[in-house]
Amino acid sequence: MGKIKLTTVPFQGTDAQEKELRAKLYDIKKLPGALMPALQAAQGVYGYLPVEVQQIVAEELNVPLEKVFGVSTFYSQFTLNPRGKYQISVCLGTACYVKGSGDIINEVKNILKIDNDECTPDRKFSLLETRCIGCCGLAPVLSVNDEVYGRITTKDVAGIIAKYNA
Repeated sequence: MGKIKLTTVPFQGTDAQEKELRAKLYDIKKLPGALMPALQAAQGVYGYLPVEVQQIVAEELNVPLEKVFGVSTFYSQFTLNPRGKYQISVCLGTACYVKGSGDIINEVKNILKIDNDECTPDRKFSLLETRCIGCCGLAPVLSVNDEVYGRITTKDVAGIIAKYNA
C-alpha cells in the first residue's frame, strides 16, 4: 500500500447530508458485514470519506474508528479526498508512459498546483494517475471525466484545462 494522502481541502458536509447518512446507516447497521455497505453509502452521500464521515460511520455501527479507517484505505473504491467537478486522469500504463505521460502528469501538477489524488481548493479539478484504459493506440492519453484526449503533448495540457476552467 502506498502513502496515504489526506486532503487540505476543508470538509464541507451539510446537516442534510449527515441526516441522510444516519438514516441510511440505521438500516445498514442491522446487516451482517455492515461496514462495507455503510462506507459505500457514506461515499455515495459525500463523494469521499473524510475523517468526519468515518467518525459518523464508526459511531452508528459501534465499531472503532481505526477499523473504519483500515477498510477505507484498503479498498481502492474508497477515497479519503474529495474529487473535483472535473476529474483529470492521466494514464501511466506502459504505452502511455513510454510516449511521455510522465511529463504530461507533471505538467498538470504544475498548472493546477496539486499532486496525484488531490483536489484544487475550489474543488474544480482533481488529479488521478491511472493504469491502462484501453486506448494504447492513442498514447499518451489524458481524460477529463468521460472525455478522452489522445496523442497529446505537454503543450496541449494548458489548453485542455482551460476548456474546463471557463
